[in-house]
Amino acid sequence: MAGGAPAGAQAGGAAQTVHLVDSSLYVFRAWHGTPIEASDEDGWPVNAVHGFARFLCDLIERTRAPRLALAFDEALDSCFRNAIYPAYKANREPAPEELKRQFAHCKALGVAMGLPVLAHSDFEADDLIGTAAADARRAGHAVVIVSADKDMAQLLDEGDWQWDFARNERWDCAGVKPRYGIHAHQVADYLGLTGDASDNIPGVPGIGPKTAATLLGLYGSMDALLGKLDEVPLLKLRGAAQHAARLREHREAALLSRRLATIVLDAPLPENFDAALRRAPDADALDRLCERLRIGPMTRRRLQDASRLVG
Repeated sequence: MAGGAPAGAQAGGAAQTVHLVDSSLYVFRAWHGTPIEASDEDGWPVNAVHGFARFLCDLIERTRAPRLALAFDEALDSCFRNAIYPAYKANREPAPEELKRQFAHCKALGVAMGLPVLAHSDFEADDLIGTAAADARRAGHAVVIVSADKDMAQLLDEGDWQWDFARNERWDCAGVKPRYGIHAHQVADYLGLTGDASDNIPGVPGIGPKTAATLLGLYGSMDALLGKLDEVPLLKLRGAAQHAARLREHREAALLSRRLATIVLDAPLPENFDAALRRAPDADALDRLCERLRIGPMTRRRLQDASRLVG
């Protein structure tokens, strides 16, 4: 029966670490990395949900996190960024129906396990994680973002961590610069200059990662850089004059690209979100879901145990 919180999880009270999972990333990884060896009772493949289920078990077994939320992308072509720039992510193939169905199953799995699930047609998983992180900080909790996506680094504040779970690599706010050559607060500016081919964000033609990092290192921000373009040709930087000309010509594209790359912190969260506090699992619903998805007895047992496991 769902409701309340599992033993060990405390509503309000002492500060706890909030784990926010970039779930779409791990569903896609499971879709590409898990062999199609089983189907649900209707004959549809379930490789992604099987792989995601094992990932959730691994994550909860390792963290015993009392506060853990799963964030999903609802759609590739309906978020607010598409209204600003219709070509946003237009280079991506639509998700096949076999994968869409499994996304729905993964969300249902999280709900049955008592994990808060975040998804919204107007906002991406990044935005929901950013908003949840801000919400957690206001409540006095530390934040761990479970994702390998470099875009997420812009969300890191003092005391936060980003965790690439598959590689078991973690970095904090101070660790962003050694990793990417820029500070956490410069990530959106950096992507505004370089663009992001995976999201079809244009950036400034001819400004690559090394040049963008150098310019941000010198000027601190895109706004400061664009305000001092007359100085750029005088820099001891190969192609400085051409870079200045490109920045002047593509100024609006840079500003648009930064806007597209900036993760918002005011997306709507569920009323009962309570800083990602886990709820009591619905064991019956979880059993029915496992049966329908033909999840084997070993993984089924791990899911039931993980749904009650809180440190």
